[in-house]
Amino acid sequence: MRDDPAEAAYRRALALITALVTLTGVLWAVLTPAFRAPDEPQHVNSVLRLAYGGGWPAAGEALVGPAVDEARDQAALATDVPGRHLDRLDLPPYVTVPPLRDTERSMVTGANALADPLPPGTDTRGLDPETVDQMTQHPPLYYVLAAGVLHATGTAEARWDVQLLVLRLFDVGLVLPLPLLTAAAARRLSGSRAAALVAASFTLFVPQAGHILGSVTNDALVTLSGAATAYLCTRVLTGDLRRRTAAGLGVVVGVGLLTKVMAAFALPVVVAAYLLASGPRGRRVGGALIAVGAAFVVGGWWWLRNLLVLGTVQPVGIPDRFVPEDEPQGLWYFLRVVVTSLTRSFFGNFGWLEIRVPDAVFWSAAIVVAVLCACAVVRGPARRATAVLLLQPAALWCGVLVNAWPDYSAHGWISAVQGRYLFAGLLALGCGTALGMYALRGTLLHRAVPWVTGVAGTVAASGLAYGFWGFYQGPGQSVADAAARWAGWSPLTGLQLVLVGSMTLAVGVAAVAAAVGFSRAVSISRTARSASTAEPATASVATTPTTAAGSGSAG
Repeated sequence: MRDDPAEAAYRRALALITALVTLTGVLWAVLTPAFRAPDEPQHVNSVLRLAYGGGWPAAGEALVGPAVDEARDQAALATDVPGRHLDRLDLPPYVTVPPLRDTERSMVTGANALADPLPPGTDTRGLDPETVDQMTQHPPLYYVLAAGVLHATGTAEARWDVQLLVLRLFDVGLVLPLPLLTAAAARRLSGSRAAALVAASFTLFVPQAGHILGSVTNDALVTLSGAATAYLCTRVLTGDLRRRTAAGLGVVVGVGLLTKVMAAFALPVVVAAYLLASGPRGRRVGGALIAVGAAFVVGGWWWLRNLLVLGTVQPVGIPDRFVPEDEPQGLWYFLRVVVTSLTRSFFGNFGWLEIRVPDAVFWSAAIVVAVLCACAVVRGPARRATAVLLLQPAALWCGVLVNAWPDYSAHGWISAVQGRYLFAGLLALGCGTALGMYALRGTLLHRAVPWVTGVAGTVAASGLAYGFWGFYQGPGQSVADAAARWAGWSPLTGLQLVLVGSMTLAVGVAAVAAAVGFSRAVSISRTARSASTAEPATASVATTPTTAAGSGSAG
């Protein structure tokens, strides 16, 4: 690094961008009101069940325990936040409920953590959906790890809001490698450090990612598994056909499969990577078999077991409750609603998908990403490899549509359409966007890195500000009123919240400064390289005998 100042500047900028992504997740973890993220009460409940030895009941037979049920009441979950797109007249506003004092918040202990077990085979269709914990429709790996975190941190017995924050920070830690893996993949495909830094900052352009991955959700582990899978596929596509790489690829896919069925959409990407890689056919086929076999051994067996024992790949955690008079309104209506909902909830649908960013924001973002990914596939430096990586988010996108269609065609209901299901493809989208920019800017991309980093930080800050307004600032209230409400509900003090925000801002400024330093270092390095290659040519001209006067042209 001493011999290459540009490399040192690159690593400094990458470290700070990674820190900014992580701190943005931390800020979302302390900003989002308790349980105001999709299915968060049920995720926490399943963690507590395993932490207290409650096992993993069959899908549809797990109930929410008394501790989480009381915590939901104390967190005023049955209210509407100010930014909700449509207020419900039967629920009070969140801003009218005074925050509960820390000393009044209940403790989670062995006495209240577990619900009374249901007899096997109990039909829960007659129960209130909020009393059912549907997470046992998934494999338990994420919840086992999270339960271990509670025990390791000494918070298995603690106030519910403290436990919630610990689990949210655990999820932030799971996605910390995301910008590093994205940068490594982009650099491997393009050979460009500038493209790598652009790719690393991609998550900051998706505020919903910070919100969801800063909550308690098994999507955090699926996102990490998907990113690691895509990175290792990048290695395969660029010639790494070693057996240990294939085994590692299978393990990370298996970890995803032991977390959520969405990880299965990575398998076609793995197979395509080996089919299209350069190298002997036998090694490519052998690598694919090793990867798929390892994935099955680690996590794929769970889904085969479901198929053999239960007759379905994924059982239903909460039985459907359709209104008989609902009727489908046609394919066009289905596609319009699903594509809009999926796109909006990928970029910004905070809370329980209730705080919606303006249509112009998420459609503009989607168009930019789509255009840049298309440029990467058509004109980028690694077109075939980029196309393979982009199969991952494309397969997830199609999978959501296919999964939603049966309920719609039968009952007119559109369900299970959330952008977070695409987060396993964040690395692929980050690489596609960065390589698309590289296709347009080429070797001048380093000049755009400071601007991209600055805009990424601004988008992330705007998302946080929008969430702050939507969660805490009621009509006619000041920012100070909203900040006081935030501090009142948070397990942190007002000073601690200020410190977290200030640290995030400082790291954001430092990341932009480091990006500027990287751009200058690249420019200086190229200038010096050009000068060093020009000097020998000048010397050779100086030592060449001149032509006699009058024997050649005067110019």
